[in-house]
Amino acid sequence: MNRKKKVVGLGEVLWDIFPDGPRLGGAPANFAYIANLLGDEGIVASRVGTDLHGHEALQRMKELGLAVDHVQADHKHATGTVNVKLDSTAMPSYEIANPAAWDFLEWTRDWRGLAAHADAVCFGSLAQRGEQSRRTIREFLRAASSHAVRVFDVNLRQSYYSAKTIRESMKLADIVKLNDEELEKIMSLCHLPYKDELSSAKRLLSAYSLKLISVTRGRQGSLLVRGREVREHDMTEHDVSEHPGFQVRVGDTVGAGDAFTAGLVHEYLNGAPLDRMNEMANRIGAWVAGEVGAMPAPNQSIEESLAEIR
Repeated sequence: MNRKKKVVGLGEVLWDIFPDGPRLGGAPANFAYIANLLGDEGIVASRVGTDLHGHEALQRMKELGLAVDHVQADHKHATGTVNVKLDSTAMPSYEIANPAAWDFLEWTRDWRGLAAHADAVCFGSLAQRGEQSRRTIREFLRAASSHAVRVFDVNLRQSYYSAKTIRESMKLADIVKLNDEELEKIMSLCHLPYKDELSSAKRLLSAYSLKLISVTRGRQGSLLVRGREVREHDMTEHDVSEHPGFQVRVGDTVGAGDAFTAGLVHEYLNGAPLDRMNEMANRIGAWVAGEVGAMPAPNQSIEESLAEIR
């Protein structure tokens, strides 16, 4: 009954190149790291080159407590890198190398076994920019158990997405997480009218038969809408949760959204009420935003914060 949930971050592993040096990143790795901190078994399913960056990525993941058993080695393509620039409010902009090893994810017997035993799989739009990885991600999702929760973490970066990929990913998902800036664009890509956040979330729930949608608002917290009743005027107050967020002194915001997703999925898998999911997701996201880097070491701040909710 107390078995750790197997939570898979599927997609890109890369080095975020900041002005002060490189840091391991990529949404799936960030997500899996935080899942581990919360007591789940966070697993990275990705691909790195056999270059120096690749060897260093594997070593760094081991140091962070992440297993590397399901990280593939690519002898032809370089490990992914991203040049990150932070503005005056610590908001990042990205220049993503293309191609990279994670554009060539392979569907293997190992990954088939991993998919079959996963309790949750989190995938994004960025790792689907390449045809081979896009096919592999779809195979992984199809091979997962019917009980596994499929989480689509929208990640609109540069021009590395298409309307078709977004719509197909929505159809494959149980949970969709996106930010308030992405919502209007997603509605347009899905040929749905945008009115406001709540009505748009309801429309997405209905159109794609989702179980849950999350709209993050940066410092202003988040909106969760559950898909129990999705008709326009049929939502009850228990189907909607809004959280004002936690005010922190920002270190940088890289990885805060991935941490939010990990907190949300952790509570969802444990059958938590909507408000508790929102509380946990915002707490863990705010903690990462208040630190430097997407995978900060556990400290007194997060221990005290989690103790409050537990």
